Amino acid sequence: MTQAWKHEYSLPLPVTAVRLYRALTDQSELEQWFAEHARVTLEPGGDYRFWGKHTIGTPAEGEATGRIISLVPERELKFIWTPFGVRSEVTITLTPADGTTTVSIEHHLDGPIDQPRPKELIDDWWRLSLGNLMVHTTGHGKVMRPDFSDPNPQVRLSIVIDAKPEKVFGALIEPEQLNKWLAKDATIEPRVGGRFDLGWKTDPDIGHEGEAMEILELVPNEKLTISWPDWRGDTSVPAQSVTWQLEPEGNGTRVTLTHTGFTRAVDVSDYPFGWGHFLSEMAKVAA
Repeated sequence: MTQAWKHEYSLPLPVTAVRLYRALTDQSELEQWFAEHARVTLEPGGDYRFWGKHTIGTPAEGEATGRIISLVPERELKFIWTPFGVRSEVTITLTPADGTTTVSIEHHLDGPIDQPRPKELIDDWWRLSLGNLMVHTTGHGKVMRPDFSDPNPQVRLSIVIDAKPEKVFGALIEPEQLNKWLAKDATIEPRVGGRFDLGWKTDPDIGHEGEAMEILELVPNEKLTISWPDWRGDTSVPAQSVTWQLEPEGNGTRVTLTHTGFTRAVDVSDYPFGWGHFLSEMAKVAA
């Protein structure tokens, strides 16, 4: 990749355009869901600077040279950003319809980014950012802003389910239970080294997780660890792993999910929000 290039991504959110625009343009809000530090002067030519440990390619204030190009209140924001020293222009468009607002990103970069898998890096950045925008504006879930200098990034979530560990474990290992919250047509070989097939189909628009996983650890009613492939199907990316740890808590069970093996923090992408959703669905099945 030697020339200018463009990345596009969009996500419908159950939030008004008014609320989203405020989250995108208010400095104090940006520091809650987007960046460690932000400076905003809300006018064409004004500051739109963000930096710190939660921002890829712009860790220091001196590297944050962003400026607003144009803005249409509650409809569009266009600004300059220079990640990894590469000038780029980002246009964020808000399109309301039927009780939702679609947030669309159009990101034009003037040249190549000197990072492994640069297109995937930018895609994962926007997936992570819009996921955080969603939970910040809806109040459902938790903002997950990784430290991009972390050499061992992971997704770690925890939930208490009103059921005994053996019932919760059944929702993890029994195909008919898995099909109610995670799988499509599960096939499970309940042993270490056994097949853990969710019955998902590979879809180029969704991901490559159609391949079967392998059970790496299994302690009945206590722990399950499975392998996890790169969701884009990139065989050069090392396999990850997902662990569910079950512990009795009061009359219920605390389930802690840990997704590890990411080669860089931005690769967590929108997994925090996907796993948060699936844990909630699991609780409905197991309770």
